Amino acid sequence: MAKHPLQLDGVFQALAHPTRRAVLGRLGAGPASIGELAAPFDMALPSFMKHIRYLESTGWIRTQKTGRVRTCALERESFDAAETWLGEQRQIWEDRTDRLERFVTTTKEKETPK
Repeated sequence: MAKHPLQLDGVFQALAHPTRRAVLGRLGAGPASIGELAAPFDMALPSFMKHIRYLESTGWIRTQKTGRVRTCALERESFDAAETWLGEQRQIWEDRTDRLERFVTTTKEKETPK
């Protein structure tokens, strides 16, 4: 994912904090207001809002204000970016372990007397 390294950095930094991961987990069930999202956390609303702003700036969520209520919803693109990068890494490591397995098997066959 060399073409979007800064975007990917923000995506994973957003996941680095347990509050932000919990917010994303809750939003997996559907959109929610800031009040609903903040309720389980023992922190001041301005502190919680920093997490919301960070998730929004890194593309994990979008917010929409209707009247006095700000609602948050998940954004698919950040999940796709993380999934693509993880898939690439998985493929690299699977290829390496496959090569190692072939090497071990070939070496064992050569060492085994017939």
